[in-house]
Amino acid sequence: MTADFTKNHFDLFGLPAVFALDAERLDKAYRDIQAEIHPDKFAHAGESEQRLAMQWTTKVNEAYQTLKKPFERANYLLRLRGIDAMAAGNTAMPMDFLVRQMEWREQLAEAVATHDLDGLDRLERLLRDEAGKHRDRLADELDARRDDAAAAETLRKLRFIEKLLADVAAAYDGLA
Repeated sequence: MTADFTKNHFDLFGLPAVFALDAERLDKAYRDIQAEIHPDKFAHAGESEQRLAMQWTTKVNEAYQTLKKPFERANYLLRLRGIDAMAAGNTAMPMDFLVRQMEWREQLAEAVATHDLDGLDRLERLLRDEAGKHRDRLADELDARRDDAAAAETLRKLRFIEKLLADVAAAYDGLA
């Protein structure tokens, strides 16, 4: 087994470093690598080989999970390009998005307060649609235009939307 821990996640799977990733190719590359390096294959090997297989498996699993999730993939791609979109001091948002955030939060609070499952459903559909639009925008900004600054802003917006979707899911649980 040859483990190259210096490869980035895309190179590890033999994929181009793009946001609009071929999910089937990623899955296949992951399965192929796992078949080669699974620690069970090294059960009778020496201790150092077993340790290396475990470390390599951990790296491959981490890389796969990062590339499989759109938010994580975009964030990783930006980091490869030297941009920390999620830096603590990097919180600027356009005013129109801030207003929409407040409106969505108010809709969530109202739906929870009145036990309005239909209102929660409408908000969830709206947020899922918004998340899809932001993922599409990321593909354009990262791959077609290579506008990393715009992509970083879009990624921060997507993070908010995903957190709000998690809050909506928690609200369903609380009302059930």
